[in-house]
Amino acid sequence: MENEKVKCLINMINDMDLTNKLRLAICMSNSSYTNLKYNKPEMYEHFDIMLKEIDEEYRITLINFAKYHIIMFAMAKLMEMTKEEQNQIAL
Repeated sequence: MENEKVKCLINMINDMDLTNKLRLAICMSNSSYTNLKYNKPEMYEHFDIMLKEIDEEYRITLINFAKYHIIMFAMAKLMEMTKEEQNQIAL
């Protein structure tokens, strides 16, 4: 059952476009609720630069990620998972 949750979320992320994947990565890197073993500030910086290159709205305004329902749903699912499952998703 636990493995199914991971597979389902990975499939949902794979179906996202690049902009939403980067938004999710930024949320994951910026969240204190994720227990990623990776260097979160460094990851945030890389994803931030990449998203600024492809998304003008992100570049010029302060983005409210709550308006991206798929991102918030994925983050909610991620927060329900264990540290090991979260790292599988992040990888």
